[in-house]
Amino acid sequence: MAELKLRQQIEGKTESYITVEKEEFTIGRLPECDLYLPYFEISRYHARLVKAPDRGWLIEDMHSTNGTRLNERLLTSPQKVNHGDVIQLGHICLNVIFADPPQPQKPVTYPLADEAMTIFRSAEELQQQWIQADDNGDRSSNHQKAIDRLKDMVDIAKSLNSAESIEAIFAQVQEIVFRNLKSIERLALLVDINDSGKLELLDAAARDISQQENITADDSWISRTICQKVFTDKLAVKTADAQRDERFVGEQSILAKGIRSALAVPLWDEHHVVGVLYGDANLSFNHYAKGGEEDLSFFSALANLVASAVQRWLLTQKLRSEANIRHRLERYHSPSVVQHIMTQGALEDGRLVPSEGEISILFADIVGFTALSEKLTPTQIAHLLNNFFEEMLQEIFHAGGTLDKFIGDCIMAFFGAPEPQPDHAERAVASAWGMLERLDRLNACRFFPEPLQLRIAINSGKAVVGDVGSSQRVDYTVLGTTINLASRMEGICPPGEFVISEKTYSMLKRTKGLSAMGEFRFKGIDRPIQVYQTKRH
Repeated sequence: MAELKLRQQIEGKTESYITVEKEEFTIGRLPECDLYLPYFEISRYHARLVKAPDRGWLIEDMHSTNGTRLNERLLTSPQKVNHGDVIQLGHICLNVIFADPPQPQKPVTYPLADEAMTIFRSAEELQQQWIQADDNGDRSSNHQKAIDRLKDMVDIAKSLNSAESIEAIFAQVQEIVFRNLKSIERLALLVDINDSGKLELLDAAARDISQQENITADDSWISRTICQKVFTDKLAVKTADAQRDERFVGEQSILAKGIRSALAVPLWDEHHVVGVLYGDANLSFNHYAKGGEEDLSFFSALANLVASAVQRWLLTQKLRSEANIRHRLERYHSPSVVQHIMTQGALEDGRLVPSEGEISILFADIVGFTALSEKLTPTQIAHLLNNFFEEMLQEIFHAGGTLDKFIGDCIMAFFGAPEPQPDHAERAVASAWGMLERLDRLNACRFFPEPLQLRIAINSGKAVVGDVGSSQRVDYTVLGTTINLASRMEGICPPGEFVISEKTYSMLKRTKGLSAMGEFRFKGIDRPIQVYQTKRH
């Protein structure tokens, strides 16, 4: 008699195993039941397992309130249970496990050992096996077979190389697999997109078109255990009865979803595995015994070609992503800073993670812009600001600064991040001098409709710097009281000059051209601030 076990699965709890040791085994909410389940949706005597005359087992619902399901079908009469069946009572699942499944009544020619039902092969060993002929048989026939297979691989490679998108690549793979491997019912492509070791399902297909709609929405038919083993160990796997293989015990998708036959091979190029090609089917043992190795070798050879196509697609995606990120960064940073960020890999999911650091913040505002704008048309104003910002940013970027944003006619920039700059105060002051001198030259050659003047304020201190925003919009910015003080200092700056705080002044090696302006109180600051200014006029 086969020993019967139940694997109990309750959401939020560790699974457990129960051995059925009595010929009548009751399940219910009462403590005297053989399997005690103290849950409101379980009836007092909910169901029972009974030994059948043929030495098998029957599951019977005992007129429970919520019913008992066997493999998702509601029981209306006693039903025989088989290895791998799922008994469901409310939110509780009981997987049926026979420690020694009954032997088939009809004689069979295939071996029953677990090792014979699952093939594990090194992907590297299988790389050439599909092309090479068998050792037995006529040599000329084997030679022709090898040539034919090689031609097949060349044609497949051409098709894959012409595919640009991942959808196009998978469409080619789907057509090839379903044409050559008649036993495969469902096919999936899983890829490690971010080189993190985590496989993501990119596409899936079913031979039966009626199943296609839900095949990607519900991916529980894919054994993640098998895929992870294939991906991690670079193994090609074919199993004819995963239900009986002890190496897959504990994998919920295999037992609960009735997965019996699976074929999985790594997508690898040189020594790097990029993903897994996975297929499943309900194969007979006879089919498995005849074509197990050959199917696996073909699947593995195909995966080598798919890997190259996927690698090319991943590289294209990476280059496009980097181009988009670089384009965005160039709006805020000097070219040298952008190169540093891209080289160091300081981005996380395409974002610069906010962090605290020492910076110098600079505000530069056009004097009398409101009055000036009343004299110009909107188009002229836009043209003036575009030219003004273009010229001033050259001085900021030349000093290694970062643009935070434009606020009307005001430029907000900072120094010291994202690349640490111990001399950020020196850089900010050098940028201010450069902006004033450049503006003088532009005014002298009548670059603008009217001469322009600037007010510039600089403060140094701690601030939080990084990408801030929602999934729809992100801004690279700085936050903190250091920024607030610099913004308010701009209001006391004389036209055509710049002012700096005492903190910035204390960090300068050279203070030529700067003199004390006096102590000032600013909103939100509980102490007077010593301010220094230039006197150029």
